[in-house]
Amino acid sequence: MKEHGIQNTIRNALVGVAHCFRANVGKGWVGVGAPFKADRHMTVALAPGDVVLRQARPFDTGLPKGFHDLFGFVSVTITPSMVGKKFARFVSWEVKTETGRPTPEQTNFRIAVNGAGGVSDICRTPGDAIRLVEQARQ
Repeated sequence: MKEHGIQNTIRNALVGVAHCFRANVGKGWVGVGAPFKADRHMTVALAPGDVVLRQARPFDTGLPKGFHDLFGFVSVTITPSMVGKKFARFVSWEVKTETGRPTPEQTNFRIAVNGAGGVSDICRTPGDAIRLVEQARQ
């Protein structure tokens, strides 16, 4: 199964277990919003659905490089010595295939989350993801 399919399987397995969101990122192009006006007679071939962007430049949208595929939180009850209130503990799941390996940025993100009190790890199966939720609740 490809990584995207594994992500969907994990997300379905976490329904009712944790609040889980997919991290959407992408690349695109932006340009000047003014209509295109030629200053001389010219022929331009455009196909249906084509768009002309003036002064086009690429941009990245979404989360920083290395942010994990899935993220969310679990509700944890504080012990009575901590006044018995609940808090949301951050959890992130980096989804990989059986042979997939994390990038250095993904490893750094995992280390940062765990170092700040959240719970983060590589998950290859729904069982891995649920075990991470159980760890977050302890």
